[in-house]
Amino acid sequence: MPRLIEPGPTSEQFNVMLKAAGRAPDHMALMPYEFIVYEGNNRQQLGQVFQRASAVKGLAEAQVTQASQLPLRAPLVIAVAMKYQPHDKVPRDEQLASAACTALLMQQAAFAQGLGAIWRTGWFAEDEQVKSELGLSPDDAIVGFLYVGTPAVPTPIKPDKDIQSKVRFPE
Repeated sequence: MPRLIEPGPTSEQFNVMLKAAGRAPDHMALMPYEFIVYEGNNRQQLGQVFQRASAVKGLAEAQVTQASQLPLRAPLVIAVAMKYQPHDKVPRDEQLASAACTALLMQQAAFAQGLGAIWRTGWFAEDEQVKSELGLSPDDAIVGFLYVGTPAVPTPIKPDKDIQSKVRFPE
């Protein structure tokens, strides 16, 4: 999905995306995730978070400025977070997988409704300052940033992968 433009999802479309996310595997019904939603002018808040993190990292001025503009590449940006909850039956990795499934399901629900969506990660998703500014604890994780909007150009179809090479049947 190379470019996303206005309009973003309607409230009805967004609610379908949330409903899809609620179908993610979720051992013990912990709901170990949170969706921090940026739309309209609020996207600039996320851009400022990216800008500050870029400056602290010591990036060049042009990169710091560019970081502030990243959330403006789509009408809606959802920071998908894993909110870790210590539990004797649900390890951290399983909670992270559940949160990742919510991002995938939201993305697929966007596609099913004719929207476009890009799941971005990169160093911003790993940065402790970004996590902190988004109100997350050191035990939490940013699964990614889901950019959602209307495709500006037809969606490129990726070629099929030879997945058979990844299948193994032990003897």
